[in-house]
Amino acid sequence: MPSANSVPSTAACLRPVSARSALLGLLLGAEVPALTARELVAGGQIVGFTEPTVRVALSRMTSAGDLERTDEGGYRLSERLLHRQRRQAAAIHVIPKPWNGDWDMFVVTASGRSAADRATLRAALIDLRLAELREGVWLRPANLYLDWPTDIDTLGERLTTKTVRDPAGLAARLWDLSAWANRARALLAAIDTSDPVMRFTACATSVRHLLDDPLLPYELLPSDWPGSELRQSHLEYNDWLIETRRSITRA
Repeated sequence: MPSANSVPSTAACLRPVSARSALLGLLLGAEVPALTARELVAGGQIVGFTEPTVRVALSRMTSAGDLERTDEGGYRLSERLLHRQRRQAAAIHVIPKPWNGDWDMFVVTASGRSAADRATLRAALIDLRLAELREGVWLRPANLYLDWPTDIDTLGERLTTKTVRDPAGLAARLWDLSAWANRARALLAAIDTSDPVMRFTACATSVRHLLDDPLLPYELLPSDWPGSELRQSHLEYNDWLIETRRSITRA
């Protein structure tokens, strides 16, 4: 049985990417709001999907509301997926602020809410990278510019506190930092390959993993934290993918 500090294998980190996931990845990381069918076919071929497979996937994704057709005949993300694109961009292009020891806290005070409403609030707080200390009490170091939902103050109270005796110990309690770091290292190893399909799969997986990065101040992180390295690796791959797609389209 592997130890808690062991790095997971490449196989444990990667799951096959469907044509739909690949096309969404291409559009989520694109340098422009929309891509033509030809550009998406080219991108799909780079990561192992044939033109017929890509075109069938585009048709199904448009019918399902994942994509919208543009007036020029291209494809862009639907409105409901633009939120995902913004979250992804925020996870990769992190803009922290200096940490002075403060912690942002949110205490849920609203009662009598439905299960769906509770789940929506929970998802919103996780999106803000807060963690639940105990039921209804969420917090994180105040080193990020948080975009609080407009109705959040009707559901609870926002507070700022300095009364944390062991900040690093609390951070380790709120987030499983060893597990996150081990998976990040396995993804970095998987990205470092000449296999275009495996490399794309690893980079697509790395984006989802970065969404779970707590983005803690460096004072609270292990010295060998791989978050920045994983971000840089993803950015370099995405630049390569865009340029390769362009070169195929121009040919």
